[in-house]
Amino acid sequence: MFRRAQAVREGVAGSHVNAVSATFHLTHAALRTWVQRFAQQGPPGLLDRPRPGRPRNMTWALAQPLNRLVDQDPLHHGSRYSPWGCRERARGLAPHTGLHLGRASSRGVLKKPR
Repeated sequence: MFRRAQAVREGVAGSHVNAVSATFHLTHAALRTWVQRFAQQGPPGLLDRPRPGRPRNMTWALAQPLNRLVDQDPLHHGSRYSPWGCRERARGLAPHTGLHLGRASSRGVLKKPR
């Protein structure tokens, strides 16, 4: 939001759209949209709008048990293999949370720095 506010400030101050877009690495359309929203709504117009799609299942509260699970031996959790696989991690977390995650969700959590 700070970057957007800086770009809008430059645009409102009279800087050329091409110069502002190049400086902040924005498209012209995005800059025009933010300037218009700011003019109509003020600072709240610079916030992200809700996006369509399915809400995320993985929350910070679920990521913590998943990270702890990785530090444990998979064989104690019913896995057939010694190293954790993404599917095995998701299956190992299901009894604790009641949520059945997919392979991609468990991989995404573990790729983030802890």
